[in-house]
Amino acid sequence: MFIGLVGKPSAGKSTFFKAATLMDVETANYPFTTIKPNSGVGFVKIKSAAKDFNKIPNPREGYYKNGWRFVPVQILDVAGLVPGAHEGKGMGNQFLSDLNQADVLIHVVDISGSLNEKGEQVQAGSYDPSKDIKFLEHELDMWYMQIFSKIWKKFSNTVNQQKEDVVKAIAKQFSGLKVTEDIVKEKLRNLGLMDKHILKWDEKDIENLAIELRKETKKIIIAANKIDISSGHENFEKLKKEFPDYTIIPCSSESELALKEADKHGMIEYIPGEEDFKIIKEDKLNEKQKSGLNFIKTNLLDKYGSTGVQDVLNKAVFDVLNYIALFPAGDKLADADGNILPDCLLLPEKTTALEFAYHVHSDIGDNFTRAIDVRTKQSLKKDAPLKNRDVIEFLHTK
Repeated sequence: MFIGLVGKPSAGKSTFFKAATLMDVETANYPFTTIKPNSGVGFVKIKSAAKDFNKIPNPREGYYKNGWRFVPVQILDVAGLVPGAHEGKGMGNQFLSDLNQADVLIHVVDISGSLNEKGEQVQAGSYDPSKDIKFLEHELDMWYMQIFSKIWKKFSNTVNQQKEDVVKAIAKQFSGLKVTEDIVKEKLRNLGLMDKHILKWDEKDIENLAIELRKETKKIIIAANKIDISSGHENFEKLKKEFPDYTIIPCSSESELALKEADKHGMIEYIPGEEDFKIIKEDKLNEKQKSGLNFIKTNLLDKYGSTGVQDVLNKAVFDVLNYIALFPAGDKLADADGNILPDCLLLPEKTTALEFAYHVHSDIGDNFTRAIDVRTKQSLKKDAPLKNRDVIEFLHTK
């Protein structure tokens, strides 16, 4: 699982990254603070499957807290993007190449409208954040279009001369962008290109295909950051109406970071994504800290239900990518060392029992006989599609 953080300079990408990972990174309110990409581990949050069996899990990776399982995902915070990135402006070329392997993109937008298109400070509310969404789409589309244009003439001639299957050839050529045969087939059919000879495709056909493949392989969720600034809420409501097809989540990365740091130092008890926190050591908090926590409670948690950072991560994985969380179970839910449900895998929806078996271990897949849904005790055939939070035991010949 690979999540890319994108957005223009100073929009709050690095603060979002730090809030999600608690890694020390440089954050500042000036363009291109991030030059080299920061890579770290964040977590998606799911209800613990072990709790359904009145047990406490022992995660091999990630962690467990108060009935919640936090499963690791890789996050990459890349250099800020400005208009013309595909032409090399700003850190554009580096930005785009860093995103090759991203499964989904989180676009961190300064919803307060206090940054111009270059990421420079302006009066709050004076800039329209909808422009950021439009220019990011454009830059990504042009990036894909450039990749296609550079090789298309030679590629199409080779496919024609060798009489290759067009779908397989395109999927193989652009597999580095996570393009698959199923995706290519769907897009060619939708664009009316399945029955059109590849040498007769015109420039518009190629552009349309590049854009459609970009939309499918680089899906975007919007983190409407700095929602706690006065102009944020109004802009957020406008964006929801203007971009109904996007998932747009109000958030405050700074507030999430403050809560996690306070929890880390034992000042409060906080579970990421929750609508409240509990002060543990009030006598250790100074007036400024108390005021800050009260601001977060009143202006974010009470108003939006959370700081939004955990919601963005969860929706990116489970709603935008449509992944599910699956638990392999050993005897009595434990592995050979007695650890309860130590593993949790994030896999595409409709993953079958056999596919899950191979993800757990190739030997289990090779020797698969059947799977058992631990909750229902029912046997599952190898082609049975699994559901989110399924706990599966495998029976195999070895």
